[in-house]
Amino acid sequence: MEDRLLSLATEEFAAEREWTVEEITVLKATVSLPRPVERGSRTARRIDRFYQLQARSYFRYCENWLFPKAAEEYRQALAGSAPLPRCQASLTYQVTCAERGIWSLRTDARECLNGRTDVLRRGDTWDLRRGYPIPLSCFFARRTPVRRLLLQTAEAEIHRQEQAGISQYHEAWRQELRRNFNQENYYVTPEGVCFFWQMCTIAPRAEGVPSFFLPFGEQGCLWPIPEPLLAAAP
Repeated sequence: MEDRLLSLATEEFAAEREWTVEEITVLKATVSLPRPVERGSRTARRIDRFYQLQARSYFRYCENWLFPKAAEEYRQALAGSAPLPRCQASLTYQVTCAERGIWSLRTDARECLNGRTDVLRRGDTWDLRRGYPIPLSCFFARRTPVRRLLLQTAEAEIHRQEQAGISQYHEAWRQELRRNFNQENYYVTPEGVCFFWQMCTIAPRAEGVPSFFLPFGEQGCLWPIPEPLLAAAP
């Protein structure tokens, strides 16, 4: 039986693509994603396949969706004798936790078109011992109302930020907070759980990706994860 991993050493996998119109580059996309250094174990191979597939999928998205937009922007600038646009897209990552058999990271897909920047964030948390992603619920004691707890945590932090004048949210952020909540939008650090809403869902674009934090040891947030909770995970 295969030994269960407790840690994962990775290196950067980097690639780039360019798309042209009339031999002029109108879109450049770069990818930077993790790749296990040793890929002899089943878990390492699964993780490697996952992020290699993510890289290929991202380039297909750029070709099929962003390139036509960038080409149209180029043609409009050419017709209007305006400066030619520099459309760019990137997919980057940051490992946030690599302890006790838990490996977590976040990826940001950033695209700059039409003079604005959009960011789509993703969080992944892996159980290296079993080789599968971990659902958010595994980081909380049984019967913890996870959704309600995280919404209350986010609401309290938004109130604090608004009173301090350090951030701005939509007028209807309370409704949007609930409507756009997604338990897959999380990652962990050695200190706690980070959870987030996508750009523009609860706050103006200038606020970026609104993110919140719940420390381990508070309100049923667990670390390390008890084995029974991991064993029950899908």
